[in-house]
Amino acid sequence: MEAHDYYQARVKQILDLGNSAYPHKYHVSVSLYEFIERYSHLENGASIEDQVSVAGRVMNKRVQSKALVFYDLHGGSDGSLKLQIMAHKQHYANEEAFHQINHIINRGDIIGVKGIPHRSNRGELSLMPQEIVLLSPCFHMLPRPVRDSVNATLDNATLDNATLDNVTETIVNKKCRYQQCYFDDKESRYRQRYLDLILNPQSRKTIITRSKIISFLRHYLEDLGFLEIETPILNMIAGGAIAKPFKTFHNELSTDMYLRIAPELPLKMAVIGGLDRVFEIGKQFRNEGIDLTHNPEFTTCEFYWTYQDYDDLMTVTEDLLYKMVLRLNNGNPQVKYGSQEIDFTPPYPRVSMIKTLEEKLEVTLKTPFDSEDCCQQLMELCRRHNINCHPPHTTARLLDYLVGHFLEKDCSNPTFIIDHPLIMSPLAKTHRSSPELTERFELFIAGKEVCNAYTELNSPLVQRERFAQQQKAKESSGDAEIPLTDEDFCKALEYGLPPTAGWGMGIDRLTMFLTDQINIKEVILYPTMKEQRIT
Repeated sequence: MEAHDYYQARVKQILDLGNSAYPHKYHVSVSLYEFIERYSHLENGASIEDQVSVAGRVMNKRVQSKALVFYDLHGGSDGSLKLQIMAHKQHYANEEAFHQINHIINRGDIIGVKGIPHRSNRGELSLMPQEIVLLSPCFHMLPRPVRDSVNATLDNATLDNATLDNVTETIVNKKCRYQQCYFDDKESRYRQRYLDLILNPQSRKTIITRSKIISFLRHYLEDLGFLEIETPILNMIAGGAIAKPFKTFHNELSTDMYLRIAPELPLKMAVIGGLDRVFEIGKQFRNEGIDLTHNPEFTTCEFYWTYQDYDDLMTVTEDLLYKMVLRLNNGNPQVKYGSQEIDFTPPYPRVSMIKTLEEKLEVTLKTPFDSEDCCQQLMELCRRHNINCHPPHTTARLLDYLVGHFLEKDCSNPTFIIDHPLIMSPLAKTHRSSPELTERFELFIAGKEVCNAYTELNSPLVQRERFAQQQKAKESSGDAEIPLTDEDFCKALEYGLPPTAGWGMGIDRLTMFLTDQINIKEVILYPTMKEQRIT
């Protein structure tokens, strides 16, 4: 039966049922988990005279005979639990009711079942129903396993002379051999994530792991005395990072507003207000490209910790990731990612950005880094090594491309790249040993950035000067990613920001590494997709 024909048949069938197909409530006396725990002691062929009611989604229907039908009922908080429903007409008080409900129920339907716990002679824990109730029908054919070499179509059957039960029996009678197959078209999976979650255990597992990562982060920081707060998503100025924002318009205020690209500045303003340890887990938005590791809407965790510096945060980062991986990976600090194995055991290497880059390039970079001579030297190095840097060709952008080409790709296990040039870090404090550098690090795993942190610049005078330099660079280069000066933040700094260290982590990328996914869309429940044009 074609999908369209199946849909039409189901619509007619459910319309005939009227409101009874959608009851308002169903009393569930035990969850599937509780059922399995409570009755796992039953021996083969044994029953117990408890009457219980469960509910879930039918993922398989097997018509053994007119008197016996088997269902696989799936449910649980992660959808991974399965219970066999062994429906036999002898347990029904009304034989007509038995045939009617089993004629209606099909794969994908959500049902409630009341009956007696039983273990089959083959050892399958089951529920023998005395009543089955349709709670919500599925109108569509769920994707089925691929049949090898046998075309299991209806033999000259039509909607008029073949009921849905006939369809099931016809396919069974073909005696097809089945191979395991999942709903695996990526485009369809991302657009119909609900169907992906219904059919693919791996997709559910990935999203559950993501939730556990966020939960671990939250509890780890709370145990250190951090307070979780919220900062605005709509802002007059998009600051805290170098990125192109999404722009919108507020009708009542008659002004342009921007979706935040980072929560950094308002979080630091909260620290100025006396909240010494704060963090936020939330969405950021950047109007940039989409690829395997970038999505315009993504999730970060940022925290700010007074009286600490970037050295302290490297130690905390090692401890946090190590404990997280042990918790999620059954005590094993090594995680498989593609063809490589990532070891999260501390300590992590600390690679000096400029020193190591100079060693790789076999040159001494010209200083100051904001000079025209340095910019020209970097452009020549990019040309020499066939590195295509997209314009505008600012010193910061050229350095970023060179570091990506020569340093980042070697960071398979967690590695800190430290001490970035000041020109790349307008919000970071100047390095204690070099006025050209800052106390900043980025953590890379499998060649991808996961964390960014630094000792925070807390002088309003220097911060204003840095912002002014940024605006000059914006005007000369036309770089739309450079934000406007946030005067409110500078004014807040005038009231005194204590010595503080700030830290940010991309949760989506970390989830990729801990679930062995190469595409960021796999770890975001509803990723940004191109508009689907119907022709």
